[in-house]
Amino acid sequence: MDNQELIDILKCITNAKRIYRDKAAEAILQNIHLIPNLIDKVYDVEDPLHIRAAWVLELVCLENINLLNPYISQFIIGMSTLSNESALRPVSKICCIWSSYYFSKKPSKIKITKTEKEQIISCNFDWLIEEHKVATQVFAMDTLYFWAKLEKWVYPELKSVLEKNTETGTSGYRAHARKLLKNL
Repeated sequence: MDNQELIDILKCITNAKRIYRDKAAEAILQNIHLIPNLIDKVYDVEDPLHIRAAWVLELVCLENINLLNPYISQFIIGMSTLSNESALRPVSKICCIWSSYYFSKKPSKIKITKTEKEQIISCNFDWLIEEHKVATQVFAMDTLYFWAKLEKWVYPELKSVLEKNTETGTSGYRAHARKLLKNL
């Protein structure tokens, strides 16, 4: 029943207008037991609803990032499966928001494995290096900046990639990269 309930919620998003996405996110926030199903749907790349699921998960996480914590392993494991830019952007944003939240806890009360940490870093480097839209790349930059606090090798690698790509990137990419480079 949960899966059909989720599908019904996602099908109510008739187009990308915020009003439809907000309504779907509100439905999930009222039925938080659907969050693991929502994450599964985000990574079900064969289903066209996976893009809508990513939009909704982003809004749910913007409302309350803590709701992702019990399912963070599930979220991290699926990140590398995405290729559609319409799903990548919200997932990269969620990853960035969650990483910021993770590093705001001292010491972090959220436990993730070494492998999961490596997956976050690897996935975000992929998003930064590969051909992706600037929003996905900017969120990847910020996420890597957070993780460089824990994994010192990330700083020089991030700096190298940003310096290399600043010359050819879009104006948005260049502006954000210059801002980060000042802090590296």
